[in-house]
Amino acid sequence: MATSLLNGAENLTLIRRKSPIGLGFLGSDFHGQCLPKISFMPYGQNPRTKTLASRCSLSSSRPASQPRFIQHKKEAFWFYRFLSIVYDHVINPGHWTEDMRDEALEPADLNSRKMLVLDVGGGTGFTTLGIVKHVDAKNVIILDQSPHQLAKAKQKEALKECKIMEGDAEDLPFRTDYADRYISAGSIEYWPDPQRGIREAYRVLKIGGKACVIGPVYPTYWLSRFFADVWMLFPKEEEYIEWFEKAGFKDVQLKRIGPKWYRGVRRHGLIMGCSVTGMKKASGDSPLQLGPKTEDVSEPVNPFVFVLRLILGAMAATYYVLVPIYMWIKDQIVPKGQPI
Repeated sequence: MATSLLNGAENLTLIRRKSPIGLGFLGSDFHGQCLPKISFMPYGQNPRTKTLASRCSLSSSRPASQPRFIQHKKEAFWFYRFLSIVYDHVINPGHWTEDMRDEALEPADLNSRKMLVLDVGGGTGFTTLGIVKHVDAKNVIILDQSPHQLAKAKQKEALKECKIMEGDAEDLPFRTDYADRYISAGSIEYWPDPQRGIREAYRVLKIGGKACVIGPVYPTYWLSRFFADVWMLFPKEEEYIEWFEKAGFKDVQLKRIGPKWYRGVRRHGLIMGCSVTGMKKASGDSPLQLGPKTEDVSEPVNPFVFVLRLILGAMAATYYVLVPIYMWIKDQIVPKGQPI
């Protein structure tokens, strides 16, 4: 029963349910890894009562400390200096389609043209194009650390009225209780401290505001796991939920997304694999207190080490450019209804 339910899991929403002992791992995802006990439901419908049986896998956990060659602001800056040239035409078709974007934004409840929306890590503005379907462009702010990515966003006619600015997702240049919605798609994987970024999301939202973070999910297939670990951060689903809850968000939900031709397969990980939302129910700053940032971009970097890290990270990224092509070929070859 669990297998048939989860083969189409990219269209399902995960609702966190705490165990009697708090954060105990009582359920599992269909990768076989241990997860907090969860219920599945299609977005917009009432939760089903089915839960997954307790089942733990033999696959190793993602190490807490890992080099992750592009998960550092300076490496990411130069990585996107070149990737921005082809990003919309090479990366998005395999990992972040228009259908995925619209589905991932649905839980954010962009239900008013007058909402003030922050698109953090907005890059070339691909996600912003989905936002301005529901919100007036003049009410949308696109923030990114890459001027090269933002230059691409400025060229899009639908985004001409958006405010575009450079900034750091872990240190947002906005006052507390500022925005109605916080959206961040494909950015968290580059944050040295994801908890800090999600804490900032909480701070800048108004009471009743919603944050929506869209990002990768961790692979379980050994080769995909290796390249993910050396490239950038691929969080586990329960990590997203924990980060949101610690920051102070309520009604935290996680919705799985993925390219249609994957047929729900997630063992290779997905660069855009889930949409996580949470609501701010009390005004003011986050209740979570954190120490100094983990990465100081003002510190000098050894040029040799920098170039080596950039090359190794780019090699790992190449693997993830090829994975969706591989999955598309399998989708064409393997008969429908059979697992791929």
